[in-house]
Amino acid sequence: MRGVGAGALALEALVLLLAIVPLARLGGSKAGAAIGTAVGIAALCALLAGLLRYRWAWYAGTALQVALFAGGLLNLTLAVLGVLFGAVWGYVLHVRRTVLGRS
Repeated sequence: MRGVGAGALALEALVLLLAIVPLARLGGSKAGAAIGTAVGIAALCALLAGLLRYRWAWYAGTALQVALFAGGLLNLTLAVLGVLFGAVWGYVLHVRRTVLGRS
């Protein structure tokens, strides 16, 4: 299950890094803050992908999805990505719960 979670976080980091150019072009006055948020969250995603062997990292991954959605205050694109990857993360958590047999 760690591999599935790490894969989701790695994909999220990649998408966030690919979003830098659109954020720069369409970001308006808050483009710098939106880009900084995207890069920071991408770095945290990469870090957490390697730390999923610890139970707290799964909770941190959930907090990271909330932070990405909150980044929507800077740019709507970050909110859309937050909803999309929040749904992916929710599915990963559901599968983890099902496979490990925890309620």
